[in-house]
Amino acid sequence: MSRRFLLRLLAATTLAVAPSLSLPTAAPPNAEAYIIWPHDGAVIGGGKFWVRMGLRNMGVCPKGVESPRCGHHHLLIDTELPPLDKEIPSDKNHLHFGAGETDARIELPPGKHTLQLLMGDAKHVPFEPPIYSKKITITVK
Repeated sequence: MSRRFLLRLLAATTLAVAPSLSLPTAAPPNAEAYIIWPHDGAVIGGGKFWVRMGLRNMGVCPKGVESPRCGHHHLLIDTELPPLDKEIPSDKNHLHFGAGETDARIELPPGKHTLQLLMGDAKHVPFEPPIYSKKITITVK
């Protein structure tokens, strides 16, 4: 094979693969996610309660809306941050609010629990750099 043929083959292969590559969505400067309620250390009677989610310097929008200045909340319950270069899991420890919700009623069993927010882009992937809240601890009585 000639060198010219190999270069054309490499270029064609690269172009065919390139559209499937997904670059992370850049985070707006100074964006900050935070939990409004409950506060760190709160003791909550009963298992059902409201979580209020806050965000500064960017907007909240539903999943599928591709914008570097808006995303949607994911609530992490009793878990660590997931890999920040992959889609955020969706399970009992990773709640997705893909409709753009900023509050949610959740239910947790009695005991100590941790809560943390992580912002996802249109495809549920964390921004770059990632936007996440401080992890808080609450107790459900």
